[in-house]
Amino acid sequence: MANSVRPNINIVIADDHEIFRDGIKQVFESDPNITILDMAANGMELIKMVNKHQPHIVLSDIKMPVLDGIEACKKIVESQPDTQVIGLSMFDDETSIVDMLEAGARGYLIKNADKSEIIEAIYTVYDGDPYYCKHSSFTLAKMISSSRFNPDKKKKKVEFTDREKEVITLICKQYTNKEIAEELFISPRTVEGHRQKIQEKIEVKNSIGIVIYAIKNQLYIPE
Repeated sequence: MANSVRPNINIVIADDHEIFRDGIKQVFESDPNITILDMAANGMELIKMVNKHQPHIVLSDIKMPVLDGIEACKKIVESQPDTQVIGLSMFDDETSIVDMLEAGARGYLIKNADKSEIIEAIYTVYDGDPYYCKHSSFTLAKMISSSRFNPDKKKKKVEFTDREKEVITLICKQYTNKEIAEELFISPRTVEGHRQKIQEKIEVKNSIGIVIYAIKNQLYIPE
C-alpha cells in the first residue's frame, strides 16, 4: 500500500485441510493489521461465516467438499458484495482459477506462495485492485485474458509512451529485464523503471498482471 498507515483488515479463511488453515493463520500473526475472524472447512460453512462476520477479505480454497470455492464465491458476491474473495489453488489447476475469477474473485494465489506474497495479495485486493499470483504461467495469463473476468472495466483508459509499449510487448514475449535492455539498447535499471511505471499505471503488482492487461486491451496479440 502507498499509505504509511494501514487499515485493519478482517479475514475469513476457507480450506478443507486443517493443517493448511493453521499455516495460513500463522502467516498473518506477524501483521497486526490483519485479523482472522473465523475459519471454514467447506463452502457452506464459509457462506455462513461471511454472512455473520461480513469480512473485508475471504481467502478460499477452490476445491472443497459440500460446496466448492467457485459456487461459494458466487453466493458471497451476491449476498455480501463488499467482501472481496481471493482464490487458493494448486499449481496445475488453471481452469479452476479462471472459473473462480469469473465467479467474482478479485485475485488468486497458488498454494505454495510465500508469506510476503500472501500478505501483498491481501492488501492489494483490499485496495480494490486485482492480484495475480507471480508464479502463474503464461498459459494461465492468456486464459484469464480471454475469459469474462474484467477488473478494468470501470477504469479510465491508460495512456502509454512508445517506449512503455515496447517494454510491454517484450514482457509479454517473456523477455527478462536484461534481454529487454539489450533489445532496446537501454540499461536494465531503466527497464525496471519502465516496468514499475507500467505497473503503477495499470495498478498491478507483477509481470503476469501486465501480460493479462496487455492482452485484454489488445496491446499485445499472442501468436
